[in-house]
Amino acid sequence: MIATIILQAAFSLETLRPILPFALIAVVFYFFMIRPQVKKQKDQKNYVNELKKGDKIITTSGMHGKIAEVAESTFLIETEGGGKIRHEKSAISLEASKALNTPPVATK
Repeated sequence: MIATIILQAAFSLETLRPILPFALIAVVFYFFMIRPQVKKQKDQKNYVNELKKGDKIITTSGMHGKIAEVAESTFLIETEGGGKIRHEKSAISLEASKALNTPPVATK
């Protein structure tokens, strides 16, 4: 009885052995590729939703401006020359805008 159970356990382990490398690749792929990307998208969405009138931003195309109006899915951006351009919220660059709004660190 015990020998049968041991043989069945050994058999099931042997049948899983060819699948293990693919399972490990899937786990590594998830933790190093998919999970960070999902986190980045979530951070981008939260940042854009927190923007308000008067915030300085940079678009993904590199245009600098200040938010003049917030709509449901767009921003009206005022540029330095006084012109106003409407952009989709998805066109705001998280990294560049945060760097623009972060005060520089004073060095000694």
